[in-house]
Amino acid sequence: MLVSWITESQPAKNRLTVGCPPGQTRGMETELEGLRVLAHPLRLRILSLLTGAAMSAAEAARELGESQANISYHMRRLHDAGLLEVAEEVEIRGGRAKRFRHNHDSGGKVRARGREDHVLLAATMGAELRRRAGSRALDAKGLTTDAEVWVDPEVWQRVREAVAELAGQLHDAARPPRTEGTVHVNATIALFQMEDE
Repeated sequence: MLVSWITESQPAKNRLTVGCPPGQTRGMETELEGLRVLAHPLRLRILSLLTGAAMSAAEAARELGESQANISYHMRRLHDAGLLEVAEEVEIRGGRAKRFRHNHDSGGKVRARGREDHVLLAATMGAELRRRAGSRALDAKGLTTDAEVWVDPEVWQRVREAVAELAGQLHDAARPPRTEGTVHVNATIALFQMEDE
């Protein structure tokens, strides 16, 4: 997945809830939904796709093999959350279409409302990873690691920084699907500190 989020939790008292009190606007979907806006495998696919190329809902629907209405709905939710930005407006068959792009730096806008948001996002990432693993090129080198370990805080900081740098390199190098000379890759990483029971 070519999407990076710095997931920090904030106390519930500082968050808006889905049932906004009278007088408050619903304009900030990130405040309303936290990480839940990402908790749909199709939304993860859309963000990955729009990292390498700006596309309209119709173009993304064709690429992902989904209906335009479905993609349009999910793109609207991602845009409302600040994860997609309008890259350009183009004339198509006498009408105007917006092409959207994902800026991986936008992930810092999304905050978790609590542990449930993290668990829901991890489940969604797991489902998407299972789908992608079904297309793994068996003759190409890959890397898989899994760890639940105890390390020095300085080591943990260096690892997080190194992974953030590598994620940025992937985002910056992303190209439109099937661009000549590119390879189709997966990167799914979840790094987090755990609480001891």
